[in-house]
Amino acid sequence: MISREALGTRAAAAAVGLAAALAMAATAADRWLPARADYAWSFPRDHWAHPGYRTEWWYFTGFLESPGPPPRRFGYQFTFFRVGLAPDSARGSAAWAARNLVMGHAAIGDFARREHRFSEVLYREVPMLGAFGTHPDPRIAASRSPAGTDGEWTLTWNGKGFDLAAADSARRLALRLTTTPQRPLVFQGPGGLSAKGRAPGEASQYYSFTRLATEGTLALDGRTWRVRGRSWMDREFGSNQLAPGQVGWDWFSLALDDGRDLMLYLLRRADGSVDHRSATLVGADGEPRYLASADWSVRATATWKSPATGAVYPSRWLVEIPGARLRLEIEPVMPDQENRSALTGGLFYWEGAVTARAVAPPAVTARAAGAGAELGRGYVELTGYGKGNRPPL
Repeated sequence: MISREALGTRAAAAAVGLAAALAMAATAADRWLPARADYAWSFPRDHWAHPGYRTEWWYFTGFLESPGPPPRRFGYQFTFFRVGLAPDSARGSAAWAARNLVMGHAAIGDFARREHRFSEVLYREVPMLGAFGTHPDPRIAASRSPAGTDGEWTLTWNGKGFDLAAADSARRLALRLTTTPQRPLVFQGPGGLSAKGRAPGEASQYYSFTRLATEGTLALDGRTWRVRGRSWMDREFGSNQLAPGQVGWDWFSLALDDGRDLMLYLLRRADGSVDHRSATLVGADGEPRYLASADWSVRATATWKSPATGAVYPSRWLVEIPGARLRLEIEPVMPDQENRSALTGGLFYWEGAVTARAVAPPAVTARAAGAGAELGRGYVELTGYGKGNRPPL
């Protein structure tokens, strides 16, 4: 059994190592590959890692249900990050002599108990600790489980979709899921280029599977549920995700009951103003429409203060897309869905399940417009809130 003191020492060492690795990566900024409009996509190969870029991630969120009795509803997040150390595989200190870092985050939201539980891993890409596969190896990414837990966290390609698995004995959570696309992938931006700023290279290569049929098992506190549902997968790689004046982002993914899907994000400055924003509305036929800035708006209408970190997050939003006849109130399923990392120097962010409800136009009565009816579900991610909490990616 590993003591709490030993785990704390490992966490502190990991945080110091990550800071050193990021500093080393920053010194090679001019040698990382920039995201570009003419990137030559190739699938399924591009589901695997791209070592020439500084950062990339595979992001899964979803709603799952156990049939019961009684039925039980959950939300989940599963993410692998690759953090590049040097584009030419230059070696740093002996303790962190690796090409990449492997970072994983997993969370389960138990809606019945209104509980959000988070786990994480952070390892060097070296044998027995972390790895990124190459096509056509089914393994895309893997890492050792958290200290004290047997086995690995894994992301694999099953020939049609993605399989993912994670477990943490100390946090008493586990998930093992299989996903299958219900519609083709969609590029988030023309040609898959997602601009994050005005300067060349302030962008990422970005695509999503907005509807993944999902089934498998979730476990909490020793109890396991068979679950089915639907997931959203976001995939980005690039070398300059945030411009110098940006401190974080508000990101939304919404699957609407009428078959449409909506992704939008806002990149914020330190004063809270929006520096850059983007939105994609996917039709029921799977065709994306890239919205101009004037075509849509997001306004926060409530806040929530974390009792753990003191960060104040927006916690309800009004989303309007007049040309698509959408006026939505986005509300968290439960307020505290904050992920608090012990391995990255105290990084924290809000990653939560939300519902989308109808909102009546100002000149129409709520009853006549069917206001309040649930129109869809999704996830919202909020980063850079709280003092000194700019994402290191």
